[in-house]
Amino acid sequence: MKINVYIGYDRRQDKSKNYPDLVNPPYSVARHSILKNYKGDENDLTIQPIKLQNVISDGLYWRENDPLASTEFTYSRFLVPYLNDYKGIAIFCDSDFLWQCDISELLKYYDEKYAVMCVKHQHNPPEDTKMDGCIQTHYPRKNWSSLMMFNCSHDDCKNLSVENVNTKEAKYLHRMHWTKYNSIGSIPPTYNWLEGWYNGNIDPKVIHYTRGGPWHETWNGDYGQHWIKYYNKVNKKQTF
Repeated sequence: MKINVYIGYDRRQDKSKNYPDLVNPPYSVARHSILKNYKGDENDLTIQPIKLQNVISDGLYWRENDPLASTEFTYSRFLVPYLNDYKGIAIFCDSDFLWQCDISELLKYYDEKYAVMCVKHQHNPPEDTKMDGCIQTHYPRKNWSSLMMFNCSHDDCKNLSVENVNTKEAKYLHRMHWTKYNSIGSIPPTYNWLEGWYNGNIDPKVIHYTRGGPWHETWNGDYGQHWIKYYNKVNKKQTF
């Protein structure tokens, strides 16, 4: 089964003092970790970044800048069903993900009755700011949209039109008010393991560095060596 993967891309992460020889370390490592662990036919997997400058130049994004938006893809992620022609399966993830499993494992949780499938976190971080100085906003269904497996042909995904992505309130998009609750399927937390939030002595399938990652100068969190292992294997001449 063909899987189209979209990863958020933020130009502000293009340079890292810790890893100056790699363009956009979080995105590059996230992409590499998916490719490294994928065991299927390479023709059935595509990976592409969602770059703000590209969706703007293509006339798909004109939303006013939101000072509370923590990344350049805060809202453009919801263009994924449109970018996938409202057909097939598409997976979105943030760039601060590290995949330690075959991404096709998510297909075990795919059910065409759902418009979208995600980890239904109960995430209420105590911090007021994030690692990069952005305001830490608190809202229901926080981080649900950091990993989404879309059934792009579902009728509710049509609510994620280009117009709605650009004009609807943040809560309509991130709280998934564009679909009904019973049209949101569940994925186990191990596929979106919030570093520093979830406890337990486990090696998760997918690590999500919500508090920043090794590419930040002052970061001192968990699973750092896991990320560095993949970083060391990335082709540093690769461009995106």
